Amino acid sequence: MPIFMDRHDVSESVTAEIVAGLHQQDLKIQDRFGCRGLTYWFDDKRKNAFCLIEGPDSNAILEMHRESHGDVPHTVIEVEASIVESFLGRIGDPEKARNTALNIIDDPAFRTILFFSIDPLTIRGSDFLPDKLLQRHLQHGIRKALKTFAGSLVEQTEFHYLVSFRSVTNAVQAALEIRSLSKQIRKNRKKAGFDLRTGLSAGVPVTNKQLIFEDTIKSAERLSVIAGDEIVVSSEVWDLYKSENPKNAAKGKGIRPLSETEENFITLLMDFTDKHWSNSNLKVADFCKPMGSSKARFYRKLIALTGKSPNAFIKDYRLREAMKLLKKKGGNISEIAFGTGFSSPSYFSKCFRKKYGFYPSGFLRAGAEQ
Repeated sequence: MPIFMDRHDVSESVTAEIVAGLHQQDLKIQDRFGCRGLTYWFDDKRKNAFCLIEGPDSNAILEMHRESHGDVPHTVIEVEASIVESFLGRIGDPEKARNTALNIIDDPAFRTILFFSIDPLTIRGSDFLPDKLLQRHLQHGIRKALKTFAGSLVEQTEFHYLVSFRSVTNAVQAALEIRSLSKQIRKNRKKAGFDLRTGLSAGVPVTNKQLIFEDTIKSAERLSVIAGDEIVVSSEVWDLYKSENPKNAAKGKGIRPLSETEENFITLLMDFTDKHWSNSNLKVADFCKPMGSSKARFYRKLIALTGKSPNAFIKDYRLREAMKLLKKKGGNISEIAFGTGFSSPSYFSKCFRKKYGFYPSGFLRAGAEQ
């Protein structure tokens, strides 16, 4: 049977004890609706609750709540138990709550999400040579940092890591530790060709989207896209971090906080880029109308946020997408060149070599030989 997570936004007067009582009312009648309440999370500060329920469909969840106490959830989404556990650490009641009469749970579902992308781990030179030792060194260091700062690894691929943290401070410290590690590797291995781009955002598991933590993940990923050597963090993450560390905030030490205005700009920029990046006829002027900005103002803001001109920004975006396709063997060089918005395979190869230090043809040959 599928599992669902719902969201209840409650009034200021609602307490953890009240929520526990409502949950007990659900459990008393759940069998009538074919449901089974697994657990819930309650955040007294943000005044929201999230129930995890096994049931036949979302309508059954709604009807159970309506019949039980009338507090119908604002949103219900289907989730996977393993993913919920990766993000939130449990899919059942916490041990400390089980010995109370009401089984009171005062455990927020709010999480800080760390997303960092890794450009190819290679030795730069005339030939492409994967550096497996360097890759293992980086992976070991990342996992050590996540363990030290209690990060829960949600997803790992060749290109990125997605990590969940209860503590904003731990998330920031882990990001700084990983950044320091990558800088040390590049310092010791002069030809180590990889970039680490890091974004941090925070939020709750259920919004108006269909996937768990969808808004927060997208935000963290987009912040990583504009990141250079610094760790880019959302305004909310920065405010929370400052409140937890009033005398030791890390701004200027590798952390770059964004303002809400800057975040809105990035949202509009990436919404447009995600839809149109593969269009080879894309021009700088095309960005201006959806961004609500003049060409000159757009240019200045993009330079300020990313350090890149609009043409350099879209080219860099396309090259990262092309690298993913090459790693997945998603076509020959001509198909990938045209599919990622380049005007010709020769221009694509030239740009690719300038960024990565080797031609795409050398990359494909090396992959075939492994």
